Amino acid sequence: MENGSVNHEMETASTITIKGILSLLMQNLDENNCKRLIPLGMGDPTLYSCFHTTHVAGQAVVEALQSDKFNGYSPTVGLPQTRRAIAEYLSCDLPYKLSCDDVFITSGCTQAIDVALAMLARPGANVLIPRPGFPIYELCATFRRLEIRYYDLLPENGWEVDLDSVEALADQNTVGFVIINPGNPCGNVYSYQHLKKIAETAEKLKIPVIADEVYGHLVFGDNPFVPMGVFGSMVPVLTLGSLSKRWIVPGWRLGWFIIERIKKYFDILGGPATFIQAAVPRIIEQTDNVFFKKTINTLKQTSDICWDMIKEIPCLTCPQKPQGSMAAMIKLNISSLEDISDDIDFCFRLAKEESVIILPGTAVGLKNWLRITFAADPQSLKEALGRLKSFCKRHTKLMLQQQQ
Repeated sequence: MENGSVNHEMETASTITIKGILSLLMQNLDENNCKRLIPLGMGDPTLYSCFHTTHVAGQAVVEALQSDKFNGYSPTVGLPQTRRAIAEYLSCDLPYKLSCDDVFITSGCTQAIDVALAMLARPGANVLIPRPGFPIYELCATFRRLEIRYYDLLPENGWEVDLDSVEALADQNTVGFVIINPGNPCGNVYSYQHLKKIAETAEKLKIPVIADEVYGHLVFGDNPFVPMGVFGSMVPVLTLGSLSKRWIVPGWRLGWFIIERIKKYFDILGGPATFIQAAVPRIIEQTDNVFFKKTINTLKQTSDICWDMIKEIPCLTCPQKPQGSMAAMIKLNISSLEDISDDIDFCFRLAKEESVIILPGTAVGLKNWLRITFAADPQSLKEALGRLKSFCKRHTKLMLQQQQ
């Protein structure tokens, strides 16, 4: 703290991680503040009791572990039965059938991201990444010596891809085009028509689409979830996904990567625990649809709370009501605040004064925006947003307060 302002060391864009920033925010909490901590920064719904996995998932893992059949190494590409179950699960939404040979098991979706970029990397290559987006792409691309080119998402158009900017950025060295749908961090869900335009653009540019669908099926707005693989006959699609979000088990680190002819690359990788893999077929086959509906209903309820309460805070604007995933992007009007310099300063002060953790937009590529995760129990979310409102009112310029 210098002269009443908060001074924080921030890393360069290529080394920023969500967990790193949230760790710094946690360190900035005031230990003398009696308010309970309410974290709305991490996309981990297990922090709240209203979100928990289905009973059959736990049973399947226990059964696999106690069988003593899955204590050894699994094949580097994953257990055959796991790959088969995921192929059948994903094929339900596609106009063609995947085989188990198309599915490769990874240690969470993060490893799938790294695999995708590592496979595509070559000297002088570049990759198109959305802004705002998920910073792991930037970290992995930097590590693989891929040039990063950011294309914009358009908040005024429901965070659709700016396809004109994609065409302007792509060249003969572009090796991949990353799409995140349902959207993280924006909470958007692309329509079939927009996804088709994305596929047509990729086809025209002759570049594969890396489709991050880790939030697949977690939708509660007007647009249904449409997998990018629907357009697989038009353009090569590398699909990334995981159990983490839909089954609410992010700590299990069970992800997948869908494409052909990459087995040799997986020979140098280590996947998730064998017994977790062994549980997957039963988890997929026996999870009742009631479980999924309950999760969707809770997310719909909390997204509505977030949308309604943010509208009551003058210095914050949410350009689109969340349609899916677990987070929303909120625009911060810095000019209306008396002593806040930017989104990072805002979040550090909020943590210290109100014990509420939200993510500065800088972490996902948009300065002076905020990412709020609404995967929280309704009462905690209401309390957190109430504190956020009080914080904003306290820091609003006096002249503006008098006009309100």
